[in-house]
Amino acid sequence: MDNRAPLDVIAASLRRHRARTGLSLTEVAKRAGVAKSTLSQLESGTGNPSVETLWALAVALDTPFAALLDPPRPKVQIIRAGEGPAIYSDQADYSATLVASSPPNARRDIYRIVASPGPGRQSEPHMPGVVEHVVLGSGRALVGPTDDPIELFPGDYIAYPGDLPHIFQALEEGTAATLVSEHV
Repeated sequence: MDNRAPLDVIAASLRRHRARTGLSLTEVAKRAGVAKSTLSQLESGTGNPSVETLWALAVALDTPFAALLDPPRPKVQIIRAGEGPAIYSDQADYSATLVASSPPNARRDIYRIVASPGPGRQSEPHMPGVVEHVVLGSGRALVGPTDDPIELFPGDYIAYPGDLPHIFQALEEGTAATLVSEHV
């Protein structure tokens, strides 16, 4: 059996979970009651951890013990066109379907936008620091800050401050886009 693989998994897991918490090496080592050099060696994949050391680190990182030993597995998620929770506008022929909400420790949501020509969907400012990213999939639309929207064509991308008034206005039938709302 290759002893290197488990050490690499543990090292990557410790680095990932420490980054998630935003704690320094010193703080995690202190909370776990282990030497900072021990934690540094474990994160570099050169240490030889005991069950007790890993358990203490899991507690300090507020993560399940098994999460330090088992690498994350990618999850496949599919939402077919026309599926998912849709929200409709009162102002325009516009719908936003939540495709992926922000997972823990991430700050973004993904929506599929479908709109028809008309007055457009005017949005009030969101929380400070929000940035919206839009990729137009089909049709044409005016997108961006209300006072200076940009005309987009299929395949075009725009990013703009979501913490200012903004608009999505379809200019032709069959307009659809992907919107990512990023909370920084």
